Amino acid sequence: MRRTPALAAVGALLAPSAAFAHTAAPQAGWPGPEPWMVVGFAIAIGIYVTGFVRLRRRAQLGRPELTRRAGFFALACAVLAAATLSPLHQLGGHSFTAHMAEHELIMLAAAPLLVMSRPLGLWLWAFPAPVRRVLGATGRSRPVRACWSLLADPWVATVVQGAVLWIWHLPSLFDRALKSEGWHVAQHLSFFVAALLFWSAMLGPRRSPWASAACLFATSMISGALGAFMALSQSPWYAPYASLGLAAFGLTPTQDQELAGALMWVPGGLLHAGVAVALLAPALRGAAGETKRAPRAPGRSVAEAYDQI
Repeated sequence: MRRTPALAAVGALLAPSAAFAHTAAPQAGWPGPEPWMVVGFAIAIGIYVTGFVRLRRRAQLGRPELTRRAGFFALACAVLAAATLSPLHQLGGHSFTAHMAEHELIMLAAAPLLVMSRPLGLWLWAFPAPVRRVLGATGRSRPVRACWSLLADPWVATVVQGAVLWIWHLPSLFDRALKSEGWHVAQHLSFFVAALLFWSAMLGPRRSPWASAACLFATSMISGALGAFMALSQSPWYAPYASLGLAAFGLTPTQDQELAGALMWVPGGLLHAGVAVALLAPALRGAAGETKRAPRAPGRSVAEAYDQI
Protein backbone atom coordinates (compact mmCIF):
# COMPACT_ATOMS: atom_id res chain seq x y z
CA MET A 1 0.00 0.00 0.00
CA ARG A 2 1.38 3.39 -0.95
CA ARG A 3 1.91 5.81 1.91
CA THR A 4 1.17 9.51 1.74
CA PRO A 5 3.83 12.01 2.91
CA ALA A 6 1.82 12.70 6.06
CA LEU A 7 1.70 9.00 6.98
CA ALA A 8 5.39 8.63 6.24
CA ALA A 9 6.21 11.59 8.49
CA VAL A 10 4.20 10.30 11.41
CA GLY A 11 5.59 6.80 10.96
CA ALA A 12 9.13 8.19 10.99
CA LEU A 13 8.38 10.10 14.18
CA LEU A 14 6.94 7.13 16.05
CA ALA A 15 9.14 4.33 14.69
CA PRO A 16 12.37 3.61 16.58
CA SER A 17 15.48 5.17 15.13
CA ALA A 18 18.79 3.41 14.58
CA ALA A 19 20.10 4.93 17.79
CA PHE A 20 17.20 3.38 19.66
CA ALA A 21 17.76 -0.11 18.28
CA HIS A 22 19.47 -2.59 20.58
CA THR A 23 20.67 -6.15 20.54
CA ALA A 24 19.06 -7.30 23.76
CA ALA A 25 17.32 -10.65 23.51
CA PRO A 26 13.55 -10.35 23.07
CA GLN A 27 11.26 -11.43 25.83
CA ALA A 28 10.48 -15.08 25.37
CA GLY A 29 6.95 -14.73 26.63
CA TRP A 30 5.40 -14.05 29.96
CA PRO A 31 4.85 -17.02 32.26
CA GLY A 32 1.48 -18.38 33.22
CA PRO A 33 -0.92 -16.51 35.50
CA GLU A 34 0.90 -14.62 38.23
CA PRO A 35 -0.23 -15.66 41.72
CA TRP A 36 -1.00 -12.06 42.70
CA MET A 37 -3.31 -11.74 39.69
CA VAL A 38 -5.21 -14.91 40.59
CA VAL A 39 -5.49 -13.80 44.22
CA GLY A 40 -6.67 -10.34 43.15
CA PHE A 41 -9.40 -11.84 40.96
CA ALA A 42 -10.51 -14.14 43.76
CA ILE A 43 -10.71 -11.29 46.31
CA ALA A 44 -12.65 -8.99 43.96
CA ILE A 45 -15.13 -11.72 43.07
CA GLY A 46 -15.51 -12.81 46.70
CA ILE A 47 -16.25 -9.27 47.87
CA TYR A 48 -18.72 -8.77 45.02
CA VAL A 49 -20.61 -12.00 45.74
CA THR A 50 -20.83 -11.13 49.45
CA GLY A 51 -22.23 -7.68 48.66
CA PHE A 52 -24.62 -9.09 46.06
CA VAL A 53 -26.13 -11.57 48.53
CA ARG A 54 -26.55 -8.93 51.24
CA LEU A 55 -28.07 -6.31 48.96
CA ARG A 56 -30.40 -8.78 47.29
CA ARG A 57 -31.85 -9.67 50.69
CA ARG A 58 -32.52 -5.97 51.43
CA ALA A 59 -34.08 -5.06 48.08
CA GLN A 60 -37.54 -6.52 47.51
CA LEU A 61 -37.88 -4.69 44.20
CA GLY A 62 -35.35 -4.51 41.41
CA ARG A 63 -33.90 -7.98 41.87
CA PRO A 64 -33.94 -8.65 38.11
CA GLU A 65 -31.93 -5.46 37.63
CA LEU A 66 -29.50 -6.57 40.33
CA THR A 67 -29.13 -9.94 38.62
CA ARG A 68 -28.57 -8.22 35.27
CA ARG A 69 -25.75 -6.16 36.76
CA ALA A 70 -24.23 -9.29 38.25
CA GLY A 71 -24.29 -10.81 34.77
CA PHE A 72 -22.32 -7.86 33.41
CA PHE A 73 -19.82 -8.26 36.26
CA ALA A 74 -19.39 -11.96 35.51
CA LEU A 75 -18.83 -11.20 31.81
CA ALA A 76 -16.29 -8.49 32.69
CA CYS A 77 -14.37 -10.92 34.90
CA ALA A 78 -14.45 -13.58 32.18
CA VAL A 79 -13.06 -11.15 29.60
CA LEU A 80 -10.34 -9.93 31.97
CA ALA A 81 -9.38 -13.51 32.72
CA ALA A 82 -9.24 -14.29 28.99
CA ALA A 83 -6.98 -11.28 28.44
CA THR A 84 -4.62 -11.60 31.39
CA LEU A 85 -4.77 -15.15 32.76
CA SER A 86 -5.15 -17.23 29.60
CA PRO A 87 -2.48 -18.36 27.07
CA LEU A 88 -3.24 -15.15 25.14
CA HIS A 89 -1.23 -13.28 27.78
CA GLN A 90 1.80 -15.50 27.15
CA LEU A 91 1.33 -15.40 23.38
CA GLY A 92 1.66 -11.61 23.57
CA GLY A 93 5.37 -12.11 24.17
CA HIS A 94 5.68 -13.70 20.72
CA SER A 95 3.16 -11.68 18.70
CA PHE A 96 2.26 -8.01 18.64
CA THR A 97 -1.16 -8.99 17.26
CA ALA A 98 -1.85 -11.15 20.33
CA HIS A 99 -0.66 -8.31 22.58
CA MET A 100 -2.98 -5.90 20.79
CA ALA A 101 -5.89 -8.33 21.16
CA GLU A 102 -5.19 -8.39 24.88
CA HIS A 103 -5.33 -4.60 25.06
CA GLU A 104 -8.53 -4.44 23.01
CA LEU A 105 -10.25 -6.97 25.28
CA ILE A 106 -9.29 -4.93 28.34
CA MET A 107 -10.31 -1.52 26.99
CA LEU A 108 -13.22 -2.30 24.66
CA ALA A 109 -14.91 -5.21 26.41
CA ALA A 110 -13.94 -5.67 30.06
CA ALA A 111 -14.01 -1.97 30.99
CA PRO A 112 -17.51 -1.13 29.61
CA LEU A 113 -18.94 -4.37 31.00
CA LEU A 114 -17.58 -3.51 34.44
CA VAL A 115 -19.01 0.00 34.22
CA MET A 116 -22.44 -1.40 33.30
CA SER A 117 -22.30 -3.73 36.31
CA ARG A 118 -21.93 -0.74 38.71
CA PRO A 119 -19.94 -2.81 41.24
CA LEU A 120 -18.95 -0.14 43.78
CA GLY A 121 -22.19 -0.27 45.73
CA LEU A 122 -22.11 -4.05 45.90
CA TRP A 123 -18.49 -4.03 47.05
CA LEU A 124 -19.44 -1.60 49.82
CA TRP A 125 -22.26 -3.86 50.98
CA ALA A 126 -19.71 -6.64 51.56
CA PHE A 127 -18.26 -4.70 54.52
CA PRO A 128 -19.72 -4.37 58.03
CA ALA A 129 -22.14 -1.48 58.53
CA PRO A 130 -19.69 0.87 60.35
CA VAL A 131 -17.03 0.45 57.66
CA ARG A 132 -19.66 0.77 54.95
CA ARG A 133 -20.90 4.07 56.37
CA VAL A 134 -17.38 5.50 56.57
CA LEU A 135 -16.55 4.46 53.01
CA GLY A 136 -19.90 5.72 51.74
CA ALA A 137 -19.45 9.08 53.49
CA THR A 138 -15.95 9.38 52.03
CA GLY A 139 -17.26 8.70 48.55
CA ARG A 140 -19.96 11.35 48.98
CA SER A 141 -17.56 13.97 50.36
CA ARG A 142 -17.12 17.18 48.42
CA PRO A 143 -13.43 16.69 47.42
CA VAL A 144 -14.03 13.16 46.16
CA ARG A 145 -17.16 14.16 44.25
CA ALA A 146 -15.39 17.17 42.72
CA CYS A 147 -12.44 15.03 41.64
CA TRP A 148 -14.74 12.39 40.16
CA SER A 149 -16.85 15.02 38.41
CA LEU A 150 -13.71 16.33 36.71
CA LEU A 151 -12.26 12.96 35.72
CA ALA A 152 -15.62 11.58 34.54
CA ASP A 153 -16.32 14.58 32.32
CA PRO A 154 -16.73 13.15 28.80
CA TRP A 155 -14.17 15.42 27.20
CA VAL A 156 -11.60 15.05 29.99
CA ALA A 157 -12.00 11.26 29.98
CA THR A 158 -11.61 11.21 26.19
CA VAL A 159 -8.40 13.23 26.32
CA VAL A 160 -6.99 11.12 29.17
CA GLN A 161 -7.66 7.83 27.39
CA GLY A 162 -6.32 9.13 24.09
CA ALA A 163 -3.14 10.41 25.76
CA VAL A 164 -2.60 7.12 27.62
CA LEU A 165 -3.09 5.17 24.40
CA TRP A 166 -0.66 7.20 22.31
CA ILE A 167 2.01 7.68 25.01
CA TRP A 168 2.22 3.99 25.88
CA HIS A 169 2.63 3.11 22.20
CA LEU A 170 5.76 5.25 21.89
CA PRO A 171 8.57 2.76 21.17
CA SER A 172 10.62 3.68 24.25
CA LEU A 173 7.78 2.95 26.69
CA PHE A 174 6.30 0.01 24.80
CA ASP A 175 9.70 -1.71 24.56
CA ARG A 176 10.19 -1.20 28.28
CA ALA A 177 6.83 -2.84 28.97
CA LEU A 178 7.85 -5.80 26.80
CA LYS A 179 11.04 -6.35 28.79
CA SER A 180 9.81 -5.75 32.34
CA GLU A 181 6.83 -7.40 34.00
CA GLY A 182 6.48 -4.40 36.34
CA TRP A 183 6.22 -1.97 33.44
CA HIS A 184 3.92 -4.38 31.66
CA VAL A 185 1.56 -4.38 34.66
CA ALA A 186 1.73 -0.57 34.80
CA GLN A 187 0.85 -0.41 31.11
CA HIS A 188 -2.20 -2.63 31.49
CA LEU A 189 -3.36 -0.82 34.63
CA SER A 190 -3.08 2.50 32.80
CA PHE A 191 -5.13 1.19 29.90
CA PHE A 192 -7.74 -0.32 32.23
CA VAL A 193 -8.12 2.73 34.52
CA ALA A 194 -8.28 5.13 31.57
CA ALA A 195 -10.88 2.92 29.88
CA LEU A 196 -12.94 2.73 33.09
CA LEU A 197 -12.97 6.53 33.32
CA PHE A 198 -13.89 6.81 29.65
CA TRP A 199 -16.76 4.33 29.73
CA SER A 200 -18.02 5.72 33.04
CA ALA A 201 -18.31 9.09 31.32
CA MET A 202 -19.92 7.59 28.22
CA LEU A 203 -22.40 5.26 29.98
CA GLY A 204 -23.04 7.07 33.27
CA PRO A 205 -26.63 7.79 34.34
CA ARG A 206 -26.16 11.58 34.09
CA ARG A 207 -24.44 11.59 30.73
CA SER A 208 -25.54 13.66 27.76
CA PRO A 209 -26.05 11.32 24.79
CA TRP A 210 -24.92 14.06 22.43
CA ALA A 211 -21.66 14.69 24.28
CA SER A 212 -21.05 10.96 24.66
CA ALA A 213 -21.66 10.34 20.97
CA ALA A 214 -19.28 13.15 19.99
CA CYS A 215 -16.57 11.78 22.30
CA LEU A 216 -17.06 8.25 21.00
CA PHE A 217 -16.69 9.41 17.40
CA ALA A 218 -13.59 11.40 18.42
CA THR A 219 -12.14 8.34 20.15
CA SER A 220 -12.75 6.21 17.06
CA MET A 221 -10.58 8.67 15.12
CA ILE A 222 -7.91 8.93 17.86
CA SER A 223 -7.42 5.18 18.19
CA GLY A 224 -8.10 4.58 14.50
CA ALA A 225 -5.34 6.97 13.47
CA LEU A 226 -2.81 5.18 15.70
CA GLY A 227 -3.90 1.82 14.31
CA ALA A 228 -3.71 3.12 10.75
CA PHE A 229 -0.15 4.39 11.24
CA MET A 230 0.84 0.95 12.55
CA ALA A 231 -0.92 -0.92 9.75
CA LEU A 232 0.56 1.26 7.00
CA SER A 233 4.09 1.45 8.38
CA GLN A 234 6.69 -0.40 6.30
CA SER A 235 8.93 -1.25 9.26
CA PRO A 236 8.25 -2.57 12.78
CA TRP A 237 8.24 0.01 15.56
CA TYR A 238 9.18 -2.18 18.50
CA ALA A 239 12.65 -3.70 18.74
CA PRO A 240 11.79 -6.81 20.81
CA TYR A 241 9.19 -7.89 18.25
CA ALA A 242 11.46 -6.94 15.33
CA SER A 243 14.25 -9.13 16.73
CA LEU A 244 12.02 -12.22 16.78
CA GLY A 245 12.49 -12.79 13.05
CA LEU A 246 9.16 -14.56 12.67
CA ALA A 247 6.29 -13.88 15.04
CA ALA A 248 3.67 -16.39 16.03
CA PHE A 249 1.65 -17.85 13.12
CA GLY A 250 4.68 -17.45 10.83
CA LEU A 251 4.22 -13.71 10.28
CA THR A 252 7.15 -11.37 9.74
CA PRO A 253 7.45 -8.54 12.30
CA THR A 254 6.10 -6.08 9.73
CA GLN A 255 3.12 -8.28 8.89
CA ASP A 256 2.48 -8.86 12.59
CA GLN A 257 2.42 -5.10 13.20
CA GLU A 258 0.15 -4.51 10.20
CA LEU A 259 -2.35 -7.02 11.55
CA ALA A 260 -2.16 -5.53 15.05
CA GLY A 261 -2.71 -2.03 13.66
CA ALA A 262 -5.69 -3.20 11.62
CA LEU A 263 -7.13 -4.78 14.78
CA MET A 264 -6.98 -1.44 16.57
CA TRP A 265 -8.10 0.54 13.54
CA VAL A 266 -11.15 -1.34 12.24
CA PRO A 267 -12.91 -3.25 15.07
CA GLY A 268 -12.12 -0.54 17.61
CA GLY A 269 -13.41 2.23 15.37
CA LEU A 270 -16.55 0.30 14.51
CA LEU A 271 -17.31 -0.44 18.16
CA HIS A 272 -16.99 3.21 19.23
CA ALA A 273 -19.11 4.38 16.30
CA GLY A 274 -21.72 1.69 16.99
CA VAL A 275 -22.04 2.66 20.66
CA ALA A 276 -22.38 6.32 19.64
CA VAL A 277 -25.27 5.49 17.34
CA ALA A 278 -26.89 3.31 20.02
CA LEU A 279 -26.70 6.18 22.54
CA LEU A 280 -28.18 8.68 20.11
CA ALA A 281 -31.09 6.48 18.98
CA PRO A 282 -33.18 6.79 22.21
CA ALA A 283 -32.57 10.54 22.34
CA LEU A 284 -33.81 10.92 18.79
CA ARG A 285 -36.85 8.73 19.40
CA GLY A 286 -37.66 10.56 22.63
CA ALA A 287 -37.55 13.99 21.05
CA ALA A 288 -41.30 13.79 20.31
CA GLY A 289 -42.29 13.37 23.97
CA GLU A 290 -41.77 11.48 27.19
CA THR A 291 -43.29 8.12 27.97
CA LYS A 292 -45.54 7.81 30.98
CA ARG A 293 -44.22 5.98 34.00
CA ALA A 294 -46.16 3.06 35.41
CA PRO A 295 -47.08 3.24 39.12
CA ARG A 296 -44.54 1.51 41.34
CA ALA A 297 -45.52 -1.31 43.65
CA PRO A 298 -44.70 -0.94 47.35
CA GLY A 299 -41.37 -2.28 48.56
CA ARG A 300 -37.74 -1.32 48.80
CA SER A 301 -35.93 -0.87 45.49
CA VAL A 302 -32.30 -1.54 44.77
CA ALA A 303 -31.64 2.21 44.58
CA GLU A 304 -33.17 2.74 48.03
CA ALA A 305 -31.06 -0.04 49.46
CA TYR A 306 -27.99 1.60 47.92
CA ASP A 307 -28.94 4.88 49.58
CA GLN A 308 -28.81 3.24 52.99
CA ILE A 309 -25.08 2.60 52.75
